[in-house]
Amino acid sequence: MKIHRLTVDGKDYFLPDPIDELRAQILAAVQGGGGYVNIPPLRGGPGIDILFSPGMPVTWTQLDIGESGEPGAPGSGSGQDSDDESFEDPYSSL
Repeated sequence: MKIHRLTVDGKDYFLPDPIDELRAQILAAVQGGGGYVNIPPLRGGPGIDILFSPGMPVTWTQLDIGESGEPGAPGSGSGQDSDDESFEDPYSSL
C-alpha cells in the first residue's frame, strides 16, 4: 500500500490518492507569489488550509507500507528484518 506524505515547514500531512491535482494547486500558489491551498485529510473531515509561499520548505514522500502478511515488512509485527545479516542477538549466549 502506498501512502503520500507532504511535509510543510517541518510538519507532516498524510494524503489520500490522487495527489496530482493537489500538487498542481501548490505549484500554482507558489508560482503566483503565495496562496492558500486546502490539504485534504487522510480520513473524513474538512482538511486544513495552508498558506504556501516561495521559499517555504515543502517535501513530498511516497511511502511503501507492507501488507501484514509479508515477512519482514513494516507493520508485520515480526520485529526483525530478515535481510539484516549483521544483527546479532545479544541474549543468544544466555
